[in-house]
Amino acid sequence: MLEKYNVRTDLALEEKERFESDQVEIPGVILEEEYEDELEIQITKVKIETENGAKSMGKPVGVYLTIEAPNMAMSDEDYHREISEKLARKIGEIIHLQEKEICSVLVVGLGNRQVTPDALGPYVVDNLRVTRHIMKEYGKYAMEMEENGIVSAIVPGVMGQTGMETLEIIKGIVSETKPDMVIAIDALAARNSKRLNRTIQIADTGIHPGSGVGNHRSGLTKETLGIPVIGIGVPTVVDAATIVNDTMENLISALETSEVLKGVGNVLRSYNNSEKYELIKELISPHLNGMFVTPKNEDELVKQISYTLSESLNMLFTEMKTNN
Repeated sequence: MLEKYNVRTDLALEEKERFESDQVEIPGVILEEEYEDELEIQITKVKIETENGAKSMGKPVGVYLTIEAPNMAMSDEDYHREISEKLARKIGEIIHLQEKEICSVLVVGLGNRQVTPDALGPYVVDNLRVTRHIMKEYGKYAMEMEENGIVSAIVPGVMGQTGMETLEIIKGIVSETKPDMVIAIDALAARNSKRLNRTIQIADTGIHPGSGVGNHRSGLTKETLGIPVIGIGVPTVVDAATIVNDTMENLISALETSEVLKGVGNVLRSYNNSEKYELIKELISPHLNGMFVTPKNEDELVKQISYTLSESLNMLFTEMKTNN
């Protein structure tokens, strides 16, 4: 009997897919899907409505919206502009689910700027239109447009640089500046290598810095900060076992077409996804366990998608009204 399947992913969509592949329904978890032909994007909403559903999924009760855009890895400015517009609308929909009116937002760029796959958060903050200091000094009419949200931003770094938990830093800032909401941006880990830099997840449950690579830190959530927290993440890494698993799938397909080795392929095909993944983890070299892989052009891809995210947030904040 193989050990319990424990896939390394931050995407609620992939957790739901894992159960579907094993033909298991999860009570309390609802899946809604839509496809846009014009942009060639798949939008999936996973709603975890009960504590039992949360326990099964390994994620808190809440809404997880995933936008998959295979063409997002291409350097097409017009396409990325359209994705930004779509993303701004979807983030707005998540924000509107909150009980209170949101006028001021603190954007937190999580990650380590010196490690390319982990630099997404800092890069997004670099291109944000920050307005809090201007509005505090001159009022909203000092801005180019009359309707603007109050936006502040921080790149807290990582514990190895600051000696402090990210939560400790953000708690102090929230206490002092009193925003209505926190939006946290972070790099994630995916189960499927095809989703790297092509998928964006928006969650109303907050975010746990470092969870993508197994460094579990105190989460930025409504419970820990006292205000709503929206988590926005993009998968930039997969673990080594996932790469080997994808290779194994190709091997099984090749074996099934061979008359001599067809029986071997059929035996391997009879394993469900969890059994295959655990078999791979047992066979993989010990020094590869815990290793994470990223595309060779990750520096270009991270910068590109960070522009897309920051542009979508700038669009969103421009539409937010202030009470000043």
